[in-house]
Amino acid sequence: MNEFNNIFGNANRSANTVWISTTDMMSGLMIVFMFIAITYMLLVDRKSDQTYEIVREWDRSKTSLVEALHDEFDKDLMKWEAMINDSELSITFSKPEILFEPGKSVLKPDFQIILNNFFPRYLKRLDKHKGLIAEIRIEGHTSKEWLNSTDTDAYLNNMELSQDRTRSVLSHCLINIGHLISEELTWARKKITANGLSSSNLFFSDGIYDKEKSRRVEFRIRTNAEERIEIILARR
Repeated sequence: MNEFNNIFGNANRSANTVWISTTDMMSGLMIVFMFIAITYMLLVDRKSDQTYEIVREWDRSKTSLVEALHDEFDKDLMKWEAMINDSELSITFSKPEILFEPGKSVLKPDFQIILNNFFPRYLKRLDKHKGLIAEIRIEGHTSKEWLNSTDTDAYLNNMELSQDRTRSVLSHCLINIGHLISEELTWARKKITANGLSSSNLFFSDGIYDKEKSRRVEFRIRTNAEERIEIILARR
């Protein structure tokens, strides 16, 4: 009987030992999982804080840049027939009879004079915000019409025209004016692009298509905020 009790007692102790070991192991795993979860949450919070700070920094920088453009050009906009769009970070020249002859890509003398005045001042202002800038876009926009053409042919003809016009603007800015702003051009040349967009972005006033204002040239800034946020999100 004593021998039976000894055997049974030893079995109970072995079972208890196995149970205690399993319990300790499960507790340890739970602690590990909790540590991983807490670490992940801290990393997510840190990334969220970084993303939020980038957005705030971008907003402050954008506001500062918009104010700089207004300070520099507000007195000239009326005589240039131009306007600043704050949300788009763009300056639009929208008086077609000043810009080009109909269907031509050669800059008219009046527009050359405007660019000679505008472009050096523009780059000098941008120089103080160059860390924000991903691209300086020279955009050419046309109306949707083209004499005796189908819609498709008109679009393609206007695409070629708008591309030729933006190249003319870019060429004038870099060649005819570049020597006045050689220091700023060192970085800006890597950012400036010429983009002919045909009639893909027509101008509407109160919902009504405006043929004349659709024929325009825009200097638009694309910031690098999106790229910086995407890099942070990719690291999560």
